Amino acid sequence: MIERRRADLPASSSLQDGPPPILLLAKDLESPKAAREFARAFIAYHDPGASEDYVEAVVLVVCELVTNSVRYGTEPGDSLRVTLSVDDTRTRVEVRDPVRRRPRLRPASVQRDRGRGLIILDALCPGSWGVDDAPFGKTVWAEVKGS
Repeated sequence: MIERRRADLPASSSLQDGPPPILLLAKDLESPKAAREFARAFIAYHDPGASEDYVEAVVLVVCELVTNSVRYGTEPGDSLRVTLSVDDTRTRVEVRDPVRRRPRLRPASVQRDRGRGLIILDALCPGSWGVDDAPFGKTVWAEVKGS
């Protein structure tokens, strides 16, 4: 068995410190909770000076995208992938699932129990979210600005 230590790695390679940027989840009602915990830990490590309001905005965006993916973007036995990245100006959230059907923003309604996730997303990330097609499915992404 070959063991590698950080000191043994060439300068051009790197090991990620802290929480990894990718979380794989099953189609499960507990997945949004796991995604919230993942996002909170990721931001705490990679953007430790972020305000509580900013962290809550990122967590809410992650939760809404994962909830939509669990409800509409997966079938029993499917999985989804959450990817986070942080830089000086924003946090990018990506949720990839195997269903090609794109989410659509519907008008707000007090008569529906569902359908508010994209309205919330649009309010938190105005003009900074979208959907990219993938060979097998889609990626819904959003960028939460400022911290």
